[in-house]
Amino acid sequence: MDRRQVLGGIGAGAVSLSLTGVPAFAQADWPARAMHIFIGFPAGSGADILGRYFTNKIAEVSGRPVVVENRPGANSNIAAGLVRNAKPDGYNLLFIASSNMAANPFLFKQQPFDPVNDFVPAGTFAQIVFVLVVRPDSPFNTIDDLVKHLKSKKQNRYGTTNQTAIMSTELFKTMTGVEAVNVGYRTAPDAMPDVTNGTLDFMIMDGTFAAGQVRAGRLKALAVTTAERSPSFPGVPTMQESGLKGYDFAPWWGVFFPKGTPDVIVTRMEAILQKIGAMDETAKFLETVGAIVNKDTAEGTRKRLLAEMERMGPIIKAAGIEPQ
Repeated sequence: MDRRQVLGGIGAGAVSLSLTGVPAFAQADWPARAMHIFIGFPAGSGADILGRYFTNKIAEVSGRPVVVENRPGANSNIAAGLVRNAKPDGYNLLFIASSNMAANPFLFKQQPFDPVNDFVPAGTFAQIVFVLVVRPDSPFNTIDDLVKHLKSKKQNRYGTTNQTAIMSTELFKTMTGVEAVNVGYRTAPDAMPDVTNGTLDFMIMDGTFAAGQVRAGRLKALAVTTAERSPSFPGVPTMQESGLKGYDFAPWWGVFFPKGTPDVIVTRMEAILQKIGAMDETAKFLETVGAIVNKDTAEGTRKRLLAEMERMGPIIKAAGIEPQ
């Protein structure tokens, strides 16, 4: 666990609407004290890099401190479970990716939370690009080059750190007919030595971490997983452009409260997220980490989650991933 306290700089406006569940004065003063934001990934991961920016901005806009709780494990189920069981007073929030929220019900036999009924969404804040990378001195410059090489070998290895990497790689294998063994890593930095020294033949990596590595020449990018090219990876084609028709993986990040959190608090956080998403510096920051601004409203996030869950089930089944 890594706890970091992020201090904000400006005051927050008061809200006076009274609802049941939390006293009216507490709602009017929200946030009156430190918020705890739970992230299901360890410090130093791509998720942590992304979360650090937005938690700092939430503190800045709200005028209250934010304590970041890194609770990695079980594909964010640990962090989500803690927020699910927290008091719905607006001071415990979950930062989570759609690949966790929407896919976990299909990946775990015993899922500790219901993504729709146990949480209240406040909004989204980013959409992430994933990218297929190889070692920097690799002779392969295209997906076709890589696929031909992998099919010529009997033993291939790739790395993963999260659900999006697992599902996107399984789809890549299915669509290309490539056979390879998955090697799981706790974080992308943990996998870096095995990518750069060739122990891993390839890896579909979170662009939040990979963007800086590609720019520094420590990784070579062959294709991004999104339907459109990413400004974070100039000149790098999409999987679809590389011959994999219909290939599209673009997870988004959202903010969720426990069920029962008063509407006025959710609306206040929604406004905070909208303000942060409209900042020029946010767009610039996200471009540096392989992401783009995504600022759905609370209701828009709910609809997006439902649609993503409908999409994830068939993808996971088609990839042959059995619930664990």
